[in-house]
Amino acid sequence: MIHRLSDLAPSEFGEPLPPGADPKVLRDELVAAAEWVSQYLSELPAGPVSRPMPARQRVRLREAPLDREGMELGRVLDFVQDEIASFPTGNGHPAFFAWVNSPPAPAGVIGEFLASAVNATCGMGENALMDLERGTVRMLAGLAALPDTTGGVLTSGGSLANLLALATARTWFLTRRGSGDGPAYDRDHARLTLYYSAQAHMSVAKAAACIGLPAHRLRPVATDAHDRLDPAALHAAVTADLDAGLLPFCTVTTLGTTATGAVDPLEPVTELCRSTGLWHHADGAWGGLGAAVPALASLYRGIGTVDSLTVDPHKTLSVPVGCGALLVPDSEHLHTAFAHRASYLTAGDGGDALPWLSHATIELTRPGTRALALWATLNHLGRDGVTALIEHYLTLADQLRQRITAHPRLALLPSGPWPVACFRITDPDSGDPDAFHARVADRVRARGLAYLATVAVRDRTVLRACLCNYRTTTDDLDLLISEVLHAADADQPPRRR
Repeated sequence: MIHRLSDLAPSEFGEPLPPGADPKVLRDELVAAAEWVSQYLSELPAGPVSRPMPARQRVRLREAPLDREGMELGRVLDFVQDEIASFPTGNGHPAFFAWVNSPPAPAGVIGEFLASAVNATCGMGENALMDLERGTVRMLAGLAALPDTTGGVLTSGGSLANLLALATARTWFLTRRGSGDGPAYDRDHARLTLYYSAQAHMSVAKAAACIGLPAHRLRPVATDAHDRLDPAALHAAVTADLDAGLLPFCTVTTLGTTATGAVDPLEPVTELCRSTGLWHHADGAWGGLGAAVPALASLYRGIGTVDSLTVDPHKTLSVPVGCGALLVPDSEHLHTAFAHRASYLTAGDGGDALPWLSHATIELTRPGTRALALWATLNHLGRDGVTALIEHYLTLADQLRQRITAHPRLALLPSGPWPVACFRITDPDSGDPDAFHARVADRVRARGLAYLATVAVRDRTVLRACLCNYRTTTDDLDLLISEVLHAADADQPPRRR
């Protein structure tokens, strides 16, 4: 085992065959890459949030041919520095307020880098990273206040987790009816109906389409004045479909809606699902860990009784992008839905052998980077650190809302408990307020000092600022408001004297 850089020795067999590299060259490039990453992250707040990418560069990245001769290993870092890093999404910057898109936590960066060198798959075969994934799933379940029996899998994000959840719910529902296959499957599948909040993430409807549910059997349920799913409206929709001979099979609640951060009521939805035989999936991609925060815990009563829960550590915890999770209190439901056998994939017969994780998802080859990056981030934070991080975002959101409320030209819209502020400018000299607010957001982004998005709230386009960057300070809040007002003034036509 190599313990020191000096232990690395040149190859005894001459130049290594690509894609291999001489150990000294590899060491030098890894050191250079690590130094660049450290400098890039430390200097990032001082630069613009984002930069427009020149059209010629976009074409070059899309259409560059592969040369006949291979390049030197050092060119990789040069390429990233010159062609990639200068044109990011912007989510690493503390003045980025657009989507729920966090910067990478340092522990996660290190964990992902190390896991890529180990390069174990967390789908088949037994290895340490697969057990580590099982362990991190249990850690997430504990933070989310799910039962100790909870299992699940890490995913690329909330979209895949929601897809797995709906596919699992479908299999569970049809198997219970005795229509898991054959003509009965075709008959019953053609009557399945799905329910979700009208404020649900678009990935829910997309997942439904992927498992074969047409749009006319999807039921976006009305929300109340606080943008939460209305249990009475849900009950009415389910009852009407049962009376029409359809088969309601699953309801999706949202814990932290994208637009306003609302949290759907859990207990009445679960009660309805139990009485009517539906699966209850909670999409907590953003707000799934709210039970760990004392100020939010009351909103999560009943979370332990849901059938499945999506969480996105790359949102709430700043794990590097590509780390979501589906948590299922009874993981056998996942195995029923996804376990498939093949003669070339045979699990060991050890006494403590567990089902491979590929039996709980659609992926066979699965990266171990998710597990180690998540483990490193969670353990760097600790349970108290997770709570403190979320509380930091909640505090920043409250401070931003106070600034908006105090400003005579800004109007704050009601929002849920998660850290987001939706607001409008009160004095637009424009015939189309929605288009005006879209232009303001465009101008803010174009200046590069701050970045925010728009969203439709009650059929109005509003400015939306999300707080999910651990490096954001109150100075960044003041900068955002200043940039919004500057962009609004730039949109005003010249006044006649």
